[in-house]
Amino acid sequence: MKTYFAILDGSSLFFRAFYALQLPPNARGVHTNAVHGFAMMLVKLLKEFDPTQVVIAFDKSRTTFRTALYPEYKGTRDKTPEELISQIPLLKELAQALGIPFLELDDYEADDIIGTLATQAAAQGVETVVVTGDRDALQLIRDGLTVVLTKKGISDTRAYDVKMFEEEYGFAPIRLIDMKGLMGDSSDNIPGVPGIGPKTATKLLIEYGTIENVLDHAGEVSGKKLSASLVEYRDQALLSKRLATIECSVPELRYDAEGFRMQPDRAALEAFCREYELRTVGRTFADYLGAAPANTVEQSLFDAEAGTVPSVSYDAAELAAADLDVLRTAQEIAVGAVFSGTAPFVQIMLLAFSYGEEQRILPAGSPYFDEVLALLAERPVVLWNAKRYAQAGVLVGTDVFDLELADYLLRPEESKRDLARAMFAHLGHLPEMPDDLTDAQRALWEAHTAMQLHAPVRQALEEKSLWPLYRDVELPLVPVLTAMEQTGIYVNRMALERELAAANTRIDALIEEIHSLAGTEFNISSPKQLGEILFERLGLTTGGKVKKTKTGYSTNAETLEELRDQHPIVNKVLTYRMWTKLRSTYLEGISALIRPGTGRVHTSFNQTVTATGRLSSSDPNLQNIPVRTEEGRAVRALFEPGEGYDALLSADYSQIELRILAHMSGDETLIDAFRSGQDVHARTASEVFGVPLEEVTGEQRRRAKAVNFGIVYGLSDFGLSRDLGIPRKEAAGYIERYFERYHGVREFLDKTVADARANGYVTTLYGRRRDLPALNSRNFMQRSFAERMAMNTPIQGTAADLIKIAMIRADEALRAAGVKSRILLQVHDELVLETTAAEAEMVSEILRAAMSRAAELAVPLAVDVHMGKNWAEAK
Repeated sequence: MKTYFAILDGSSLFFRAFYALQLPPNARGVHTNAVHGFAMMLVKLLKEFDPTQVVIAFDKSRTTFRTALYPEYKGTRDKTPEELISQIPLLKELAQALGIPFLELDDYEADDIIGTLATQAAAQGVETVVVTGDRDALQLIRDGLTVVLTKKGISDTRAYDVKMFEEEYGFAPIRLIDMKGLMGDSSDNIPGVPGIGPKTATKLLIEYGTIENVLDHAGEVSGKKLSASLVEYRDQALLSKRLATIECSVPELRYDAEGFRMQPDRAALEAFCREYELRTVGRTFADYLGAAPANTVEQSLFDAEAGTVPSVSYDAAELAAADLDVLRTAQEIAVGAVFSGTAPFVQIMLLAFSYGEEQRILPAGSPYFDEVLALLAERPVVLWNAKRYAQAGVLVGTDVFDLELADYLLRPEESKRDLARAMFAHLGHLPEMPDDLTDAQRALWEAHTAMQLHAPVRQALEEKSLWPLYRDVELPLVPVLTAMEQTGIYVNRMALERELAAANTRIDALIEEIHSLAGTEFNISSPKQLGEILFERLGLTTGGKVKKTKTGYSTNAETLEELRDQHPIVNKVLTYRMWTKLRSTYLEGISALIRPGTGRVHTSFNQTVTATGRLSSSDPNLQNIPVRTEEGRAVRALFEPGEGYDALLSADYSQIELRILAHMSGDETLIDAFRSGQDVHARTASEVFGVPLEEVTGEQRRRAKAVNFGIVYGLSDFGLSRDLGIPRKEAAGYIERYFERYHGVREFLDKTVADARANGYVTTLYGRRRDLPALNSRNFMQRSFAERMAMNTPIQGTAADLIKIAMIRADEALRAAGVKSRILLQVHDELVLETTAAEAEMVSEILRAAMSRAAELAVPLAVDVHMGKNWAEAK
C-alpha cells in the first residue's frame, strides 16, 4: 500500500519506543533509547509507505481543553520518567534534521493535531496514513485515511481501513467514540457508565447506533441494573464521549502539501547521529536516503569522501618518552580528549595528539601526563572548545587555536556548533571515520580533524579581519569565564525556600481573585480559556475590536496591556503570569541547581551562541532576572557573598549603547550631551519638545527616553505609539523631530543600512561581523527585520565587545593586585563581584579604571559602582 501523507503520533510512538528498547545511556550519560527506537521505526515506515509528506504530532502538556472539562482526565497515569522527558528535545532535533515538521499546540493533544490534518488531507483526495500506538485514532478511519496501529513494541504493526475495522468491531469507525462513552477508558481515566464493558457497549451500539440513542432508550434496555445505570450516568456517558472524541477542527491547523514535504538536511542529520552516538540510526538513514547530489552544500556527510585528507591512525600508540622531544619542536599540535564529569568541573581521562604525520594517545595517570599538560601551555595547539580544557585544568596559552571560537566568529548565526559541522562548512567533507569507535579513537578523530581545519579557518579569520578580535578578545576571555563558572555564586537556601513558599501563596491567592472576577473557574494558563473569559464572558475589546488569530483569541502580553484599563482581571492575569514565571524559572529552577557542599550555583557562560557577540547564561540563566520590579529584586536578594566575603559589588556601564551610538554616528548634539555630563534623556526631551532643559517635565523625559532607546533598535512610529500609549501620528512626530535635532544619527543609521545592503553584512567597532542576507529579500517583513538588525548589531555588538575587554582587564588587574575579590557574573553591561570590607574601595577603583578605559570613544564611558549584602542591594 502506498500513501502520500503520513502523520505520526509522536507522543504514543515515542513512549512505546522508550519501553520497547532497553539500551544503556551513551558514553556521555545521555539516554537515547527512545530516539533510537523511534528513528528505526520511522525508517521502516518510510520504506514501507514511501510518503511525500510527513508530520510528527506531539502532546505539549497534560493540560488541555479535556482537563478543563474533566480535571481527572488522564489523572491516573504515572509521572513520565525523566529519562524519557530528557529525550524529547533530541526527538525535536532529529525531526528538524530530517526536515519533518514537529507540531505541538497549547490546549490540544497530539490526537487533535492528527485528526485535523488527516481528515483535511483525506477530504482533499490525498491518500493519508496515521501511525500510532493508540486505538483512539481508529475513529478517524474513512475513505482515503488508514490507521496503522503498532501492536507489540514498535516493530509489529497492523493497518486498519474501513473494512478491517468494521469486521473487527461490527460498527462504523466513528462509533468508537460512542463505545468509549459507554464503557469508558481506564488508561485515560474516562469514567463511562459503571458496569458496561466492550461486549455490552458493542451490543448496544449495534442495536441503537449512537450513545445518544442508547441513552434515549435506556428504559427499553434489557436488564434492570443496566437500564438504571444508563439513566443515572447519562451526563457522565455524554461527557465521556466528548473526552474520547478527537477534535478534527483545530482552528489554526491547515493541511499544506508543500509545507509538510520531508526535506532532510544530511549534514545536520550526520552531526546529530555522531553527537548522540546513534551510529546504527545514521547508517540506516544513509541507506534510505541514498546518494546525495555531488558538489552542493547539501552533500551528505554520510557519503562524503575524505578527498586528499590523510586517514586517521586509529591504532595509534601511547605517547612514549621519545615522543616528548618531537612534541617540543612540532610546528603545531592538534589535540582531542576524553572528558568525565559535568561542566564546569570536568577531568581529562585521555588526550589524543596529531602532529606532523603522527598520532598518539596519552591516558591520564601516565608518567608523562603532567609534563605534557605543561608543554601544551607553551606550544601552538589546535583544539575544539578551549573552555572545556580550561575547566579540566589545562592552561589556555596565547598560542591556542580554538576552532569553536573561530567558527563562531566566522558563522555567528549558526544555531548549533560541533566539529563535524565546522569541518563540512569550511572544507566540504569529513575525514573517513569508522563506525563504533572507542572513546580513544573518537579523540584521535577529533585531533586529526582539528589539524585539517586549522589552516583554512585561520586564513578565513584573517581575510575577514577577525583575527585581532579572536586573539585579543575571545581567546583571553576563556580563562576568565572558566574561573567565574567554577567559582559560582552563593545562594541563601533558607531565604529561597521562604520566597518559594510566599510565591506559592501569592499565586494561589491570585488564582482565587481571578476566578472571582471571572465569575467562574478556568485554566488561567490556557490561552483558549482565558480568551473566552476576556472576550466572550466579560466582553472586552482591543481598539474597539476583538482580536482573534487562527488559534483563537489573542491573549499575549501586548494584547493584555491594551486591555489593562478595561477590567481589573487583566492586571491580575499579568501579575499571575509574572509570578508563575518567577517561580518556575528562578525559584524552583535555581533551587535544583545549588551545588551540595558549597551552596553555590554555577551558571554556564556561553561564548559562542548569540549572533551579536553577547554572552548568554544557562543552567541557570542569571541574565534575565528582572531588575526594576519588586519581585525581580526579591530574587536577586537571594544571591549573597560567600563565606569569607562581606559584600557583593556591582559595576555597571551607564547608557553604554547610547554612548556608542554617539561615537559611531559622530552626532555633535549627542556627543555634547555626554561630554557635558547632562541627563541625556532630559537633553533629548529639550531638543524634541523645544523647551529649555530646566523646564523638561518627568513625562517629557520618559517619552524622550523611549525615543532614545528605541532609535538604537530601529523602533518604528507604530512601536513607539504602542510603548508610550500615544497616537501613532504623535509618535511619528517625536521620531521626526528627533532626527531633525540629531541629524548625525539619522545619517549614520541610513548609511549603515545602505552599506550592509551592498556588502551583505555589518561590523562592530572591533570588526565583529554579522551577515544579513535578508536585507535584499523580497519579503517586506524579513527585509524590515534585517534593516533593524543592521541598525542595532553594530551598536549592541560593540557594547558586547567592550564589556568582554573590560572583563579581561579587570581580571588581570585584580590578579596583579593580589586581592581576594573576584568576578562572579556578567549580566550584559554589568559585572558582579564578591569582595571584602578591606578591599572594597580598592576593587571599586580597579573596576572603574578597567571598564572606563576599555575603549577611547568620543564620549566618556561612565561606570556606576554599588555594594550591598546581596545582589539586590548592590544594584
